[in-house]
Amino acid sequence: MTASNLQSINSPELLKAGDPLELTLYGVKTVFRYCPPGKFLMGSPEDETCRDFNEIQHEVTLTRGFWLLETPVTQALWKTVTGENPSNFQGIDARPVEQVSWDDCNSFIQKLNAERLAPDGLKFDFPTEAEWEYACRAGTTTPYNCGDKLTEYDANFGDIFGGTTPVKSYAPNAWGLYDMHGNVEEWGFDRFDLLFGEPPVDPQGSKYGSRRVIRGGSWFGCVWSCRSADRGLSSSEERYSFVGFRLALRSLN
Repeated sequence: MTASNLQSINSPELLKAGDPLELTLYGVKTVFRYCPPGKFLMGSPEDETCRDFNEIQHEVTLTRGFWLLETPVTQALWKTVTGENPSNFQGIDARPVEQVSWDDCNSFIQKLNAERLAPDGLKFDFPTEAEWEYACRAGTTTPYNCGDKLTEYDANFGDIFGGTTPVKSYAPNAWGLYDMHGNVEEWGFDRFDLLFGEPPVDPQGSKYGSRRVIRGGSWFGCVWSCRSADRGLSSSEERYSFVGFRLALRSLN
């Protein structure tokens, strides 16, 4: 592993949203973007088009900053780490890996941690559901991080191409994160639960249940499913050609 900006890890007060952290994992260059501590409104307002009942809007406080991979995990990285490529849409290594269950992704993360590939003081993980939406919004309150509407020039959705597209095919959000809308939905850490109107601090979802949260919309889904607040779920062992994941880096303490 090699890394740049390691000094900033030990001085988080010097970091700002979107600052990069470059890591080379098994020869594959990856870039993580910093997401600072903060408060935001999670969920959607009652007048948002196509909102679901489980998107109750409420204030969330995240007390610790974290790093989020600027793209979904690619087939190149998955193959390098595991020696396999389960993806349905192959041929371009820059496409996101899919056909991976939550359990598969958890094993991938545990392997990275077992081999101590994270910078000192950090570990690889899934983002929590709150962290994912916070990072997706990047300070916005609109249905999409690019505004009130999402078009085919903003993201891969609606089966336009009949499958995934290479990561970074569309513009990033304000914090330098790509494909937060469309391409592949992304597994999160949390077990699925309803959102309540309390102002939680560092929420991590329910302690019970086997269904995990999925976020972000996909190449296959409708535009409304790409909204920042939209919530999906599935059993942790299921695999789909429209679901991948994104790595987070967080403090060990």
